[in-house]
Amino acid sequence: MPARVVDASALAAVLFGEPEGERVAKALGRGPLFAPTLLRYEVGSVCLKKVRRHPDQRAELLAALDLLGRMEVQEVEVPPLESTELAERANLTVCDAAYLWLARSIGAPLVTLDERLEAAFRAAEA
Repeated sequence: MPARVVDASALAAVLFGEPEGERVAKALGRGPLFAPTLLRYEVGSVCLKKVRRHPDQRAELLAALDLLGRMEVQEVEVPPLESTELAERANLTVCDAAYLWLARSIGAPLVTLDERLEAAFRAAEA
């Protein structure tokens, strides 16, 4: 199975059992997964928002977040200058551009639930 780049929106859907999680899991397949090093912080932020919204589910949410540490996601340091320049060109945040830069640099599909990021990835492929 080919490598994939996974962003925080997609991985959070899987970890936290969101409705799109099953579809994302299928898209991820069994091949190697890559992400910028910021992934764990972005997923942590998603977890914190969920804990604040649903404090009664705190233990379950933190347990789901802990699974991230056991997943085989190869984290890659993305050059800040390059992701910033790409963000400027693609009208993305620097964080979103880091996923796009990584997918383009290793020639891998990007798995995301972010429509803007997905559109930028498709435009970059064309």
